[in-house]
Amino acid sequence: MYYSSGNYEAFARPVKPDGVDHKSAYIVGSGLGALAAACFLVRDGQMKGKNVHILEKDPIPGGACDGFLYENLGYVMRGGREMDNHFECMWDLFRSIPSIETEGVSVLDEYYWLNKKDPNYSLMRATVNRGEDAHTDNKFGLSDKGAMEIMHLFFTPDEDLYDKRITDYFSDEVLQSNFWMYWRTMFAFENWHSALEMKLYIKRFIHHVGGLPDFTALRFTQYNQYESMILPMIRFLESYGVQFHYRTKVVNVEFTFHDDKKQASRLILLRDGEEDAIDLTENDLVFITNGGCVENSTLGSQSEPAPFRTEIKEGGGWDMWRKIAAQDSSFGHPDKFCHDPEQTSWMSATVTTLDDKIPPYIQKICRRDPFSGKVVTGGIVTAKDSNWLLSWTFNRQPQFRSQPKGQLVGWIYGLFTDKPGNFVQKPMRDCTGKEICMEWLYHMGVPESLIPELAEKSANTIPCMMPYITAFFMPRAKGDRPNVVPEGAVNFAFLGQFAETDRDTIFTTEYSVRTGMEAVYTLLSIDRGVPEVWGSTYDIRDLLNSAVQIRDGKKITDMQLGLKERIALKELLKKTEGTDIEKLLKDHKLI
Repeated sequence: MYYSSGNYEAFARPVKPDGVDHKSAYIVGSGLGALAAACFLVRDGQMKGKNVHILEKDPIPGGACDGFLYENLGYVMRGGREMDNHFECMWDLFRSIPSIETEGVSVLDEYYWLNKKDPNYSLMRATVNRGEDAHTDNKFGLSDKGAMEIMHLFFTPDEDLYDKRITDYFSDEVLQSNFWMYWRTMFAFENWHSALEMKLYIKRFIHHVGGLPDFTALRFTQYNQYESMILPMIRFLESYGVQFHYRTKVVNVEFTFHDDKKQASRLILLRDGEEDAIDLTENDLVFITNGGCVENSTLGSQSEPAPFRTEIKEGGGWDMWRKIAAQDSSFGHPDKFCHDPEQTSWMSATVTTLDDKIPPYIQKICRRDPFSGKVVTGGIVTAKDSNWLLSWTFNRQPQFRSQPKGQLVGWIYGLFTDKPGNFVQKPMRDCTGKEICMEWLYHMGVPESLIPELAEKSANTIPCMMPYITAFFMPRAKGDRPNVVPEGAVNFAFLGQFAETDRDTIFTTEYSVRTGMEAVYTLLSIDRGVPEVWGSTYDIRDLLNSAVQIRDGKKITDMQLGLKERIALKELLKKTEGTDIEKLLKDHKLI
């Protein structure tokens, strides 16, 4: 497997790999990374679909990319997906996945047209005082000291950030700024999370720094991610005859080790609760989704809270990874990520409005007609003064194809689930759907006398507790996540958010698809480049732009510097006079 850039290889079809007709594939899980691997197997690996087996413990596919109408509960989306125009592997895949909406076009086509016609941006990023504009005004609000702390982290070698927390590098100069409010609510970072992951995110999305305050950096699908992304992939795979095995739980993968070679030799399964096993040869490729950010997630209801269940169950994704990791040190260290759910959990809730009473409050804040079919909030709206650090969003409506006319489906989440709410005076984790809705209505400015009735009769709200949803952000070191294809691996690879690949960032759809692509291309020796991570972190133009944008447009000559630093800067700038460097600095408004 090798990386490439540009469109020369992007448009090429690889030759059929040698011996692929005699190979089979077993894919553990059916999340986005697993489905992507299956797609690359049949598209680029040209493996027979009947030889590809997807083993899924649940009765439905999709993993964390869900969106369902649950009987006797209502609509549920555990999370949402924010996409980027430089998700190179993802768009390489979706250019080949036929749309299930429009005949003759791809998922990429419809996504591209949609976001060109209806570009995303927010008109109110944050509120205070119960629905009033917080007037963040697209400003980061960083002091020079705070900006320097971010720059220092940006240039710190990865090795120096192993097992370090964000608070080891950022002071209140960053942590009390608009920048951190934007960042932590958009990406679900907590102060105690990994400084390494924070650095990787800054580098990965340096080209989008200017689009963070108003979400112009983002793009969204027409519907929820299950209907817009997962269902087209399922249809594509079924057209090739790929085999889906539901209610089939892989509880362990056994390996043999010989002469520095590592081979997956046996899958231990539970099929509909019955023990089973599959013996493997070198021609049986195994793709393992290890860990799981939505493992142990639970749903509540309008009248019941979602239970907080942290016990790692035998046969689940974390337990399977523990059993795998015990066999070889190169298979990672799962307990670095799942040892403390208090540090990796937050809650979401899906709210469905049932009549015309709540939508006017939504419209007042988002400043758009939520029934227009176009962008509504344009990303999350954060209640800055919420004890839960509550954020909420309504994407294009309807969010579900089956959604009744006149109803809106939106998403709420809180980072601090152990804190009493401002209105309901209970921790979010102890709240029913109705109570979470009440807290949300309070922060939208609904008169207090109307809140209980609106939450009960004008909305249906389903809470979801996710104990390990940001487990991948826990401080870590090299080797804590296994490489996509570990050294010496003969017939197996790891997929998803707890596999290690170069330069890309976790908690993105791109990361899942990338691991699937790299795994398939490596194990089948596909002679075509995997698109490298977009190189904005090496582009002087993006670096210069971000240096100005993160300081809210201020020039470097406006920085508060000591006498020695001012003299040094003046001398440095003098040396650039009459050069292309001076022109670059002026073009990008640094001077």
